Formats: sequence, C-alpha cells, structure tokens
Amino acid sequence: MAAPVQLAAIDAGSNAIRLVIARATSPDRFEILDNERASVRLGHNAFTKRVLSSQTIAEAARAFRHFRRVMDKHHVSVYRAVATSAAREARNRNVLIDRIRRKSGIELDVISGEEEAHLVSSAVLRTLGESVTPRVIFDLGGGSLEISLLRDRKVERRVALPLGTVRLMETYGIEGVITEDTARRIRHHVLTLLRSALPQPPNLSAATAVACGGNAEALALLAPGPRLRGFETVNVRLLRDQMWKILGADVPHRMKMFRVRRDRAEVMGIAAAVLAALARYLNLRSFIVPCVGVREGILLDLMAAQYSGAAVSDEERHAAERLRAGAEWFARRLNYDGPHAEQVRQLAVSLFDQLRPLHEMGPELRLVLELGAILHDVGHVVSNKSHHRHGEYLIRNGEIPGLRGWRRDMAADLVRYHNCKSEPQKDHKFHASLDGKRRQQERMLTAILRIAEKLESEHRRMVGGVSVDIARGQAIFRVQMQNGSRLDIAGLTRKSALFEGEFHLRPVFRRAQANEKVA
Repeated sequence: MAAPVQLAAIDAGSNAIRLVIARATSPDRFEILDNERASVRLGHNAFTKRVLSSQTIAEAARAFRHFRRVMDKHHVSVYRAVATSAAREARNRNVLIDRIRRKSGIELDVISGEEEAHLVSSAVLRTLGESVTPRVIFDLGGGSLEISLLRDRKVERRVALPLGTVRLMETYGIEGVITEDTARRIRHHVLTLLRSALPQPPNLSAATAVACGGNAEALALLAPGPRLRGFETVNVRLLRDQMWKILGADVPHRMKMFRVRRDRAEVMGIAAAVLAALARYLNLRSFIVPCVGVREGILLDLMAAQYSGAAVSDEERHAAERLRAGAEWFARRLNYDGPHAEQVRQLAVSLFDQLRPLHEMGPELRLVLELGAILHDVGHVVSNKSHHRHGEYLIRNGEIPGLRGWRRDMAADLVRYHNCKSEPQKDHKFHASLDGKRRQQERMLTAILRIAEKLESEHRRMVGGVSVDIARGQAIFRVQMQNGSRLDIAGLTRKSALFEGEFHLRPVFRRAQANEKVA
C-alpha cells in the first residue's frame, strides 16, 4: 500500500451532496486536495411523501458518477459515502443506492442519526483541539437537528429532532418571503419539540456552544461575533436582528443581497429562525462555527482504520509524554543540542507515520523512535569520537525516568546505530537479546532515524518537511528545503542503505518544488 493514503468522504445530505478528497500523511494529519458540491436536494418529497422522485435519483446518480471521476483523478484508494436523514426516511432509498452503485461503482451507506452525530462530534473536537471545551454541539441539516450535550469532552446525551430546513420548508409550503405568522409558527414548532426532548434545559449562558452545517456557516458571515481561538462565531443578538431582514426578502433578493446559491437562499431564513429559537431555549449568547461536519468525521474514521496501530488512550498518551520529558531532562544534563534533537524527532515521526502502512508498527514503537531521536547525540558529552557507543552506554546505565526494559534496550540500540558507524548485528550482545520481531522492528526504526538525522546533519534546521510516495518499487522522498540550502542527495543515499534492505524499496531523494506541499 502506498503512503501517504488518498482518502475520500461523501456526505449525501438532504440539501446537497458533498465530496471531499484528502491526503492522509499520519494518524492525525490530512491535507484537503479537492472539494466538490452537487446541488441535489434529496430531501425534496422525502419528508412529506416519504419517497425520492425519479428526477432526484437521476440527478444524484449523475453527481456520484462525476465524483467517481474526480476520485479516480486523485487516485483515491479508500473512501466512504454516507446518506443521512432524507435517505433514512425515503421508502425507496434502495432504488437510489442501486442506481448509484450501477452508475458509479460507489457504495452508499445510509447511517443512523446516532452515527451522524458521532461523526460531527469527533470532527468538532479534533478541530477545536484541547484549548476549547464545548458544552453543546448542534448540527442543523436539511432533515434534522442533532444536539449533543457534552461534559469534559465526552458526549453524555444526544437528541435528534425532525427540524431540518428542507423538512420545514416543504411542511409549511414556504417558497419565498416568510411572513411573520409563518415565522411565529416555526418558532412555536421548534420550541415544542425542544421542550419535549429537553424538558429541563441546561443554562448555557456561560458555556461554549458549537454550530455545524452549511446554514450555520452562511449565517456566521451575516451575524459575526468576535473570533474565538481563530474560529468564526455567531452573535445571537445580531442573528435575531438579521433574521427579519432574511425572512422579509424573496429568494432572488436573498441571493443578491447575501451572495449565496439558490438552494441556500431558499432555506437560510428557516435556519435563522431555528437557530434563534434554539439559542433562546438554551440561553446561548453566541456559538462557534468550526466549518466541519460529517465529511471530516468520515475522514478521521478512515485515517484511524488506515493507521489502526496508532490509536492510543489518554492514559497511554500521558505516559508517553512523561517518558519524552524524562529523556529530554536526561539529555539536557548532558548538554545536548535541543533544537537539533527536536528537529530530528519531528522528521523521524513524520517518516514513521507516513510509512505506517508498510512497517505496521504501533504507538509503542513510535515512542521508542522518538526517544532514540531525542537521545541520539548524548554521547558527545564524553567524546565526539565514537559518540554513538558512548551514547549507548549512557542510556543503558543512566537513570532516565520511566525508561526500562525492552524500550531502553531498543532506544540504546537506536543511539548506537543511528550514524552508520555500526550496523545491527546478532553478535552484538544487547541487540541479540531482543527477540526476532523486535530485532526486525529495531532495524526499521534505525533506517528511519538515519534518514531523519542525515536531513538535519548540519544542525541548521533547514528542512521544512518531507513527504514519501511509494511507486514502482521506489520510496520517493520529497524534501522541502529552506532557500539557499543544499540537499545532500549522495549523503542521504548512503545513509538509506539500511532502509532499502529493510523496506525493499529503492530510496530516491528529491528537492520539493516550491508549490508542493509536504508533511
């Protein structure tokens, strides 16, 4: 399997069908390569008549056929396509699934509301990071409103309500201007369902709320609040003011005034009324709009499957952080070059993550590689000559907090073998003490560390990143260099002999072009 991996996610929603293609370079890093949107409203008739019209099915099949061509152009190897509330409620959804399969070869999964909310929540939490802890996440689509209540970044309750914008538009027969009476009926309808599902709503006036969906993203431009941690927000008071401007305009006027597509202009007034009512019921003053949703959640799931050995628990992550901190503390006592070691560590784990489908090593070995990178030059404190041997001795006999057993043995071996002055051999006492599988893994880790160390051999941090592509028996390393710096291709080729022997790929090193993105 090639690394990095090209992934695709398709979200067949009630108001539009969207495709995103990404290039995954690690368990938690991807780069968006392409985005497509097809204005196919699967929700038309699905909520009022419980069927998809033949025209809607034909349009969806054409959209998927186009998506297939785009996916092939990007050499997508792994994908998932899902359909949400409109397909869930349509009695003839199997006709849609079969037609899409015949026309494009794409398998469409109809997912539950629970899974839909899970995908959105995981995308939101990953995008916001540890610095933002949301109390509620709501996703307003064409067919439903999904509400997830969280505590300490864990979902404690999920509620799915039939309050989608397309559903309400067709239920109330809305075609253009929304009268005050219709707006009042929509608000009453929303509050009735909220009171039924959440009879004792939490007071979220001081909490962080997150809104997802294309409607929330459009309204964030019309009622913007101050940015929070770099993310757009919606000011609820301003939203209520703007809502009446939206409701009082017909569709062409909305398209011109707010510069939106027709399908968005048709439902954005309803979305404003739903979100305003929800904000009033939960006492929200603003909400973050991170611009992620089902598709990003799918990508995260696909990445986790591709890099399955890289999933770790919070406890394992904290233990790894303590080991890294202990290694850095030990290395500082020996006057190591901290910035150099950190650069080697980053390059090494980047290569490890990209090559994960080939070596199939998990987080424990990734951590060992990091420790070897941090400690690889500590032997210089004794002597520059044979510093690899001195470093090995210091690691085996020094007190590095938490580092013991096979991890210490492998980290010490990495330090000994990192600079090609010595090769892993069975007649080396400590290397021979590892079992056969560990010895093979240690040789692969050494091969990766040698390339990373050579990229940073001048201690000048001139490499911005490196990406690996596998093609026709070659591992092509594209290295992003700072302006004016030289890529030592001959030296890298010498240092990568062990890589060629262990990975059975001929290494090729190239300087990345200015417009190429690397990991």
